[in-house]
Amino acid sequence: MRLNLIALASLLATFGIHAEVAYDVVNDEVLWSDSIMSLDEVAVTAIKEHNLINRAATAVTMIDSKQVDRLGIVNVKEAAMLVPNFFIPDYGSRMTSSIYVRGLGARMDQPAVGLNVDNVPFLNKDNYDFDLPDIDRVEVFRGPQSTLYGRNTLAGLVSVYTLSPMKYQGVKAQARYGSANTLDLSVGLYHKLSRTLGMSISGSYSQSDGFYTNSYNNTKTDNERYGSVRWKTSWRPSEKLSIDNTAAVNINRQGGYPYESVETGVINYNDTCFYRRTGVSDGLTINYALPGVTLSSITSFQYIDDNMTLDQDFLPMSYFTLTQRRHEWAITEDFIARGSKGVYNWLGGLFGFYKRGNMSAPVCFKDDGIRLLIENNANRPGTRYPIEFDNRELLLGSDFKLPTYGLAIYHRSTVVVGNFTLAADLRLDYEHTTLDYRNFAETSYTMWNATVEPWTVYQQVPVKIDESGHLNRSFVEFLPKISVEYSFPSTTLFASFSKGYKAGGYNTQMFSDVLQQSLMAKFGIAPAYDVEKIIKYDPEKSMNYEIGARYMSPSGNFSGSATLFYIDCYDQQLTMFPPGVTTGRIMTNAGKTRSCGGELSVLYKPAKGLSISGAYGFTNARFRKFDDGVNDYRGNRVPYAPQNTFYGSVQYDFDFGESYFFKSLSLRCGVRGVGSIYWNEANDLKQPFYALVDASALVKLPAGLSFELSGENILDTKYNVFYFKSIGNSFLQRGKPARIFGTLRYTI
Repeated sequence: MRLNLIALASLLATFGIHAEVAYDVVNDEVLWSDSIMSLDEVAVTAIKEHNLINRAATAVTMIDSKQVDRLGIVNVKEAAMLVPNFFIPDYGSRMTSSIYVRGLGARMDQPAVGLNVDNVPFLNKDNYDFDLPDIDRVEVFRGPQSTLYGRNTLAGLVSVYTLSPMKYQGVKAQARYGSANTLDLSVGLYHKLSRTLGMSISGSYSQSDGFYTNSYNNTKTDNERYGSVRWKTSWRPSEKLSIDNTAAVNINRQGGYPYESVETGVINYNDTCFYRRTGVSDGLTINYALPGVTLSSITSFQYIDDNMTLDQDFLPMSYFTLTQRRHEWAITEDFIARGSKGVYNWLGGLFGFYKRGNMSAPVCFKDDGIRLLIENNANRPGTRYPIEFDNRELLLGSDFKLPTYGLAIYHRSTVVVGNFTLAADLRLDYEHTTLDYRNFAETSYTMWNATVEPWTVYQQVPVKIDESGHLNRSFVEFLPKISVEYSFPSTTLFASFSKGYKAGGYNTQMFSDVLQQSLMAKFGIAPAYDVEKIIKYDPEKSMNYEIGARYMSPSGNFSGSATLFYIDCYDQQLTMFPPGVTTGRIMTNAGKTRSCGGELSVLYKPAKGLSISGAYGFTNARFRKFDDGVNDYRGNRVPYAPQNTFYGSVQYDFDFGESYFFKSLSLRCGVRGVGSIYWNEANDLKQPFYALVDASALVKLPAGLSFELSGENILDTKYNVFYFKSIGNSFLQRGKPARIFGTLRYTI
């Protein structure tokens, strides 16, 4: 019986890029874990998946501890490179954590992909981009995970699990140095204080001078200093009870935003750009086992204090600057009960969250901005009484309070009938969001009498605007999912239907334009758009259909997975710029979009020490209905979502044994390809497909030391990672050039 279970577990495993998953068998139940974990230390980590990643009838890639160590993965961006149809462009700053999966994604506000670290959900995508020096494994689910994980998982979920002091005791340290004076340092100490109590503390520091130069002052725009500390406690007071707590702090000080003008081909702006963030989080997970039922509680606290300051025109002229200062805190609570009886497994939960943000977002118009964007609009040809502002700086202030809370109840039932596994999920989700705003400006201008020569002062006019308001919206959604799996020797087939959902909200970044319109109204200029309509955006919903297969050869030297999907998306949330010369950007809803495609992952080990892996994803995402009132984009491709993603790797490991000074040598070469990416709804601008080649050589030395020499984009491929418009001008960011690094690691 146990041999059959082991074989079945092997066949059902999800094979992504080098996904080597080990397992244990206890009382005829398959428990997945890392192979070095002894039976008395097996802990249920994937709480909502019964610790069986293969039970998810959806495309999933698992990156295990060996791959994490070999590739030096410390954040979600680095893990994403291995996953088909999963793309995180590297642009802007650590605040711009845009993720695109199968044609769905978000550049601002709420993300389309969720992030969990040790089961704790992170609610704000602006705090997604942080380093974790002690990642143990990463699981990337593609397709909606809304029924179990709720908000922010419309397109998928990334679950990161860090190293437990109950599993590993010792010291891990690393130092990396390379191009652009980049220095990365990290150290982690893992210790068991007793048989039931373990603690670890890890810290990291990184710095870089940056790769992009602002020609205006000949300084690097993307310099960075980053540091983090994590303290993890694991307590097992009894066989029935486990308690884990992780507290973390990360501090980021970054230049960022190396945007060059498409017209001139250079980065050239005169005002300061930077991003600063301090993030604090604490997650407490409690598991208690009763006869036939396991109860879990996941509680978290999160806090962000950040400041984004931009030369919003990104030109050497003095148009305007934007600052967004924010303090946001959030609490979450997830109660889960799960159990099984015979062939039936069930899971139920109650989830609630509350978050509150206070944000100040002033826009400061300077001389060129006042003259070209305000005075020139007011002083049209033939104006008898032209105006001139008395002060050449105009502050348009906007303050916001953004409380949001939500509550959800969910359930999953799974039945195993012979070779079939049937599952059904249901979730009822409620969310309420509120916006309290205040817009204010105070200045004065002079009206001139142009009917006489020379002009004379006609009137001096003070201007004071102070507008406030309260807006609120509620969203209720019913989310179903059904799936079926069929397993037979060497192969598993699955099919699923699920509904994805992302709540609506408010366009806070448009309030500078709202205030500008109020100011222009005093000059008799009609508003450019309907304020009430443009301030809010509606929820995004999707209907997802997926079929797939997983295969592992009897010898274990070949494994692979393939998936086909089709998605109907309604009211897809897109980031756009309103028509005309405007200072803000909005989240708007496209009528309907359609996305279809497929994914393929393979791992082949033709000989001892040699492994070849690859992953390919194709997405065809198009508008079925989208008319913005000026243009009909029906049939065009959805912007920013890549059509193709590719990853390939060849690795050869030489094992010299203990008798040699060099214990082993690992050589690896990889290539990552992305594209085409369309930059706008009109599809007249795009980044063609490009490929980046990397390579590394890792030598293991005595006394727990190892040294790695690695190169990224070693062919120095030229490509673009972002495109946008500001006040009618086009800008882009180039991809990073060729880079080389040396890494020294110490593990005992």
